[in-house]
Amino acid sequence: MLDDLFAKLFPKKPELPGGPVEFIIAGLGNPGTEYEITRHNAGFLAIDRIAQKYGAAVNRVKFKSYSGEAVIAGKKALLLKPATYMNKSGEAIVEALGFYKLPIESLLVIYDEIALPVGTLRIRREGSSGGQKGMENIIYLTGKDNFPRVRIGVGDKPHPDFPLKDWVLSRFTEKENEVMQTAFDHAAQAAQLIVSGDITGAMNQFNKRHVGPKPKAVSEDNA
Repeated sequence: MLDDLFAKLFPKKPELPGGPVEFIIAGLGNPGTEYEITRHNAGFLAIDRIAQKYGAAVNRVKFKSYSGEAVIAGKKALLLKPATYMNKSGEAIVEALGFYKLPIESLLVIYDEIALPVGTLRIRREGSSGGQKGMENIIYLTGKDNFPRVRIGVGDKPHPDFPLKDWVLSRFTEKENEVMQTAFDHAAQAAQLIVSGDITGAMNQFNKRHVGPKPKAVSEDNA
């Protein structure tokens, strides 16, 4: 009985298979406690949810990031939270891709999007940065934009004169936070499908789904 109780209180983490990392999932954000639950850290928060789901710990310092490994869809995946601050996220990505000799298509990036309502997901196979500084740096340093990404809506500025920096570094309201928890679950499910090679399935399942207010139209420039 004591052994059973101990096993429940301290469950063993699943053993990772041997061999190299086959996929990288990077969430974008800013390091530091002052940024922990801000809108701009939606990517970090999504990585935390994925780590929780797969029993991983994202606490190893490597590739200018906090990182950890998990088995997702039968593949060893590196979970990455760049510690370089948002506008230098590409430095961490380039290091990790180079170390594991992975093609750009084996990278998934998760990040915040103010052009989408809170909690709404948009998944794409490739495309421009849409003005997101972290994505701009990744595309600039890799020279490529043909990698999948999951954008998580964090809501637009309350009025046009509201400073963008202040908005993205603001915290979610209690009601918004509830919506975002579901969004992070959806992001984890989407990541599993994308790693498995079924990005079409992820797009079909989550691009039409929203958990907050009805989404407003998004221009092709931001899509």
